[in-house]
Amino acid sequence: MTTDDLAGALQAFHREKLAMRQRHVAVARHVTDYNFNNTYQYVIAREDVHLQWLEAALAELDTPAEDVAEPELPATGGRHARFDGFVQEDAREAGEFVSRWRDRVAGLTHARHGKMMNVVLGETLEHQRFFEQIVAGRDDVLGRRANGPALSGTAGKVLPVRWLG
Repeated sequence: MTTDDLAGALQAFHREKLAMRQRHVAVARHVTDYNFNNTYQYVIAREDVHLQWLEAALAELDTPAEDVAEPELPATGGRHARFDGFVQEDAREAGEFVSRWRDRVAGLTHARHGKMMNVVLGETLEHQRFFEQIVAGRDDVLGRRANGPALSGTAGKVLPVRWLG
């Protein structure tokens, strides 16, 4: 594999992972359930780390990282109906991403970048499982609270403001 081939693979992988991250940010705006939104925030934070790794690898090869805009998603009606379809699509897209890249990453001859991309693929499968659990209504995807379901005054919903005085 040439340096140009490696750079092209990293760039394409980064572009797809960034598009997924941007979509997850857009979906999180529709996920009003506190626990489910926290799951999306966790996924987005991990994807930010993945993108930092990929951008560092691209910089080593003097290859620019492309930008991808956040998509606009239509609002839908109903309590969970507003976001269940989005979450189902995110689960499907995560699996498709891994399927598209698994063999290609296995063929990389650059060990460090190949291992890094395999970590990203593994964590993407974990995110797929999270999304499937959200659709199934599992509100303990990231774990259970020590003091039961009490949500410190959030009533199980994402607050409209970040900080309370």
